[in-house]
Amino acid sequence: MRMAKEITIALAGNPNSGKTTVFNNLTGARQHVGNWPGVTVEKKEGTCRYQGYAIKVVDLPGVYSFTAYSIDEVVARNFVVEEKPDAVVDIVDASNLERNLYLAVQLMEMGTRLIVALNMMDQAESRGYKIDVPQLSYLLDVPVVPMVANRNRGTQELLEEIVKMADGEVQPRKFRLDYGREVEEEIAKLEELISQDDELSQRYSPRWLAVKLLEGDEEVVKTLRATKE
Repeated sequence: MRMAKEITIALAGNPNSGKTTVFNNLTGARQHVGNWPGVTVEKKEGTCRYQGYAIKVVDLPGVYSFTAYSIDEVVARNFVVEEKPDAVVDIVDASNLERNLYLAVQLMEMGTRLIVALNMMDQAESRGYKIDVPQLSYLLDVPVVPMVANRNRGTQELLEEIVKMADGEVQPRKFRLDYGREVEEEIAKLEELISQDDELSQRYSPRWLAVKLLEGDEEVVKTLRATKE
């Protein structure tokens, strides 16, 4: 009997985006709840099988950003950055795109293998919104899957995109947000210094680290200090 290929995906998303419903649709009863190491934040994991893959699904805490001001943000970001899941599925509320896509942009900047699950399409349509899904996918340069999770619509299509990414059919985009000439000059200086450290640059995106250092991100500073001790 051939062993299933094992992959890990993370579900990210804003609170109330339907992330838990997507998690339940994917994993059914094959899930368990614990805590993240060292903190009291709930950790939910589950499994599913699809097209020869054994898929481990990790439900990250619901957050609005990865700025790491709260413990939930730290936990979610650390998992994405440190564990490097085979894919990150960002559950986006289609009826509130502007607020929800902020997290997607941050994930793209981190160099994740991103899939956008455009949930609550029925609510968006009931409000008179018309979303051109192929155009949104083109502009973001990532797969976008329309869903209505509370009716279990789009789950199959999401699994197909996850497998495509695992098979290497979909390559992660090297996203670059332009911060303007003056900031970009400082980012370039830091990025060059970080790139000289092979271990560091293989573990993290040098550009992402440079941006976080300029922001004065305490968690990133703490992590970098720990790597040098």
